[in-house]
Formats: sequence, structure tokens, C-alpha cells
Amino acid sequence: ALGHKINRGKGAATKTGIEAAKLLGADIIVTMDGDGQHDPNDIERLIEPIMKKECDVVLGTRLKNTKGMPWHKILANHVANFFTWYLFGLWVTDSQSGFRAYSRHAAEVINTRADRYEYDSQVIREIYIYKLKYKEIPIAVRYTEYSMGKIQKQGVMNGFKTLYKMVWSLLF
Repeated sequence: ALGHKINRGKGAATKTGIEAAKLLGADIIVTMDGDGQHDPNDIERLIEPIMKKECDVVLGTRLKNTKGMPWHKILANHVANFFTWYLFGLWVTDSQSGFRAYSRHAAEVINTRADRYEYDSQVIREIYIYKLKYKEIPIAVRYTEYSMGKIQKQGVMNGFKTLYKMVWSLLF
């Protein structure tokens, strides 16, 4: 298992995992959030378009089927999608999903400094900049007590902080 001695954020953890997978020679890398909301049975559907050379990145989307998703989560995701599109120029249906698959090529060219929750939006920017082919695949989501508690801890202020970092990344 990989880890950081201090909490460096979701983006830093994801980047560490991707770097380790590249060092191990992985041709396809799958990321998923650590709160148990993603169903590992969806991995096969996520990697299939990359295996068939249809695209470089597959984004799991929770917003093609919002049944069971709390209304505030739907709203927050739509707001995040809007700002990701407005700032970075690429519209996707779920810019904040951490359930993704990357070809080795995509994993090598995507290079973002984002270490926290802005990481997922920054990857969308990199897809746009490097003209990577991407596809969105509907995924199943399980909202657990833990994942719902995480939403409440993050709150609106964390959303504004993430937006601030997204804007800052465009300036510097």
C-alpha cells in the first residue's frame, strides 16, 4: 500500500498512485475514490474503450443516472461542471468523478500541480490542452454513511476554495 506521512490531499494521493502504476509498467491505470462509493465491477467497462484504442481517458459519470443521488450532490456537481467548462473549455457530465481510466500515454502527458479536490477538474483541463480522446461511461454509485458524511465535512467553503485554486492555476 502507498501512503503519505501527512494528508497531502486527494490529488496528491491520486498522482502518487498513478506514478507507482507507471513505474510498474501499467498500460492502463484506473483511479477510484477511497470512500467506497465506486463499484469495482465497473472497472471492466471503464477500461474497455482504452483496450479497443477508442480513447485515451475514460471518465466515469454519476450524472447519467442520478437515482439515489442526494439533490445537493447533484446541484454541487452541476455547478462544478459549469465552472470546469467555463474555466478550462471542455464540457463533461461529471467533472468531479474520481472513477477514471487512463491509457499509459494519457498518464504520461497529464501533468497537473493540483494536490487537493481541484485535481479532477485540472485533469479535464489537461485532456483539453493535450487533445486527448475521452469517453464518458455511466457508473454505479453507492452512497454510504461515510461518503455522505464526507460531503457535509467538505461543505460550501471547500467548494469555493477549490474554485479559487482552479482560477489561480490559470493565472500562474
